[in-house]
Amino acid sequence: MEFAGFSLPNNLFVAPMAGVTDRPFRQLCKRLGAGLAVSEMVSSNTLLYATDKTRRRTDHAGETEPISVQIAGADPVQMAHAARFNAANGAQIIDINMGCPAKKVCNKAAGSALMQDEPLVAQILSAVVAAVPDIPVTLKMRTGWDRDHRNAPRLARLAEDCGIRALAIHGRTRADKYMGNAEYDTIATVKAAVGIPVIANGDIDSPEKAAAVLRHTGADGVMIGRAAQGRPWIFREISHYLATGQLLPPPPVAEIRDICRSHLHDLYAFYGEWSGVRIARKHIGWYTKGLAGAQVFRQTMNTEDTVAGQLAAVDQFFTQLSHQGVTVHYQASCFEELAA
Repeated sequence: MEFAGFSLPNNLFVAPMAGVTDRPFRQLCKRLGAGLAVSEMVSSNTLLYATDKTRRRTDHAGETEPISVQIAGADPVQMAHAARFNAANGAQIIDINMGCPAKKVCNKAAGSALMQDEPLVAQILSAVVAAVPDIPVTLKMRTGWDRDHRNAPRLARLAEDCGIRALAIHGRTRADKYMGNAEYDTIATVKAAVGIPVIANGDIDSPEKAAAVLRHTGADGVMIGRAAQGRPWIFREISHYLATGQLLPPPPVAEIRDICRSHLHDLYAFYGEWSGVRIARKHIGWYTKGLAGAQVFRQTMNTEDTVAGQLAAVDQFFTQLSHQGVTVHYQASCFEELAA
């Protein structure tokens, strides 16, 4: 896929997720079939630039290109500075956050709260595009502030006029947060209204659902977020299905163990033992979700506070499942509603 001046191996994107899409997770998803992974959002507040959190979020050493970094804020001058700061630290694509529904972001008039103020959106987009003239700027947003104000089509045209190179749209309003089901009609309307690439996001949790969303919206690609937690191989599954129409079998338990172990080692190296072990717990929980005995295992595993102990617990759990011949079974996706 040609995207913002880059040739990507496919049209599958990893959604930016705070506390999830750090460098180890982005690299893992890319190895397992994602065409592009967007970083966790970096605040435009310069007071936070010296913190460990921001330093890690702007650490792209050894990362597979292109490197896309999302910035968040509500002040055009600060956002322009954030774009330049991240470009100087290796970002090759700057993505603007206009989709996060979290209160701590929206209470500062950033994230999806910006969708209420179209003149301010125009100022921010223009300022960021002008700040990094040699770097493509993309935008992630929702369908609107609430269901009575789905202004994504109008904002999409504004974004294109401001020089935004591509859009990712989550099929919910800010008021919806992550409740209910994503809707894709608004994304289809946006796709018909602009000439830049449009990426569909929201509830894409299977190869069949990805194909159905692409058909329904006419979008140029799909962005996967929560469905990749504990299942980063979903990208190779979707890629294979889109290319062949055939479903890959779920990975055997032994492969899940190997992927999990590789991910854990990357987390330990990136964060250090103390933080790495604690951050790894949620990922291990996602890898083991739905497997026999997982709840009891997680209770025990969460008491481990060393790398050696955590790895030993993971090995024991997956080895036991493998010896028992346990296989992975995916829950049916709700893609049928889009089949017509």
